Amino acid sequence: MHKQDDTNPTEPGHVLTLERVLDAPVDKVWRCWTEPELVQRWFCPRPWQASNVRIDLRPGGEFSSTMTGPNGESFDTMGVFLEIEPRSRLVTTDAFRPGWRPGDRAFMVAEMTLDATNDGRTRYVARAMHWTADAREEHEKMGFHDGWGRAAEQLEDLAKSL
Repeated sequence: MHKQDDTNPTEPGHVLTLERVLDAPVDKVWRCWTEPELVQRWFCPRPWQASNVRIDLRPGGEFSSTMTGPNGESFDTMGVFLEIEPRSRLVTTDAFRPGWRPGDRAFMVAEMTLDATNDGRTRYVARAMHWTADAREEHEKMGFHDGWGRAAEQLEDLAKSL
């Protein structure tokens, strides 16, 4: 019997996944993920807003934003890109800050994949891989499924409009 290792973020109990087929081509969805002015328009589920988006699209480059809620709540997020496969895959983490400086708290690694469908749409998969099952549960209780799902709808709407 295999005992789940609480330090392995690839264990099934550590991963939250969102899958959708977006009614927009891969190139436009990619732009929405990699152009700061576009990220600001969809990244947070409304009425939340993203601002101060910084993207340095290279391994070790910064991926950060400020998320602001309707009641004035404000959360700064900062991390780095780990992997980039143009128009196909992005992997980020908050475990590091730019310059490979350790972050305050390693919460997750996020992986986003895009695959073109035969009819010109995009199969979109977003995974949040957490260091512990407790962190995954915390993220789920924060509203992962609803929040990331609504953000994906906003991403689709924006990509279709480009």
